[in-house]
Amino acid sequence: MDEHTRTGAVAPPHSGDPTGWRANRPTSNGWEHGTLRRATVHGVRLYNSEEFHESHDCFEDEWYNYGRGSQESAFLHGMVQVAAGAYKHFDFEDDAGMRSLFDTALGYLTGLPGDFYGVDVADVRQTTEAALSDPTVLEGWQIELDGAVETATAVDHEYADSLEH
Repeated sequence: MDEHTRTGAVAPPHSGDPTGWRANRPTSNGWEHGTLRRATVHGVRLYNSEEFHESHDCFEDEWYNYGRGSQESAFLHGMVQVAAGAYKHFDFEDDAGMRSLFDTALGYLTGLPGDFYGVDVADVRQTTEAALSDPTVLEGWQIELDGAVETATAVDHEYADSLEH
């Protein structure tokens, strides 16, 4: 684990045993990369509140901590593309742009464990793939985290606002 991705300011998963988590790990409250989990929690909640640009920023800011070729980098890059694709679809009605971003996202998310840092990656892959031919599948779709759907609170907005973009 890299020192710069450790943080004690992140909680354990609400349920399950996602990739990246080990209860007996003494640092980052059990997360291999605590800052990745923190960014993921905030990014997913903001996505689920249809705040796609802010969600994108959460994933993108953390992505810069990882080099090419790691699962963490692939996951974060894929989630950046998912948030950006949703932004194109909902805010600009640009489904061609959404398709391009989702196609890229699928390249990054393919091969990752189905439950990565609490995100139901299998569902994200399935939904983004379906949206390539039918963008209406995105209507009302939300990303599961630890088997539940959560939306943004003031804490999530404060986190996104603290990022340098």
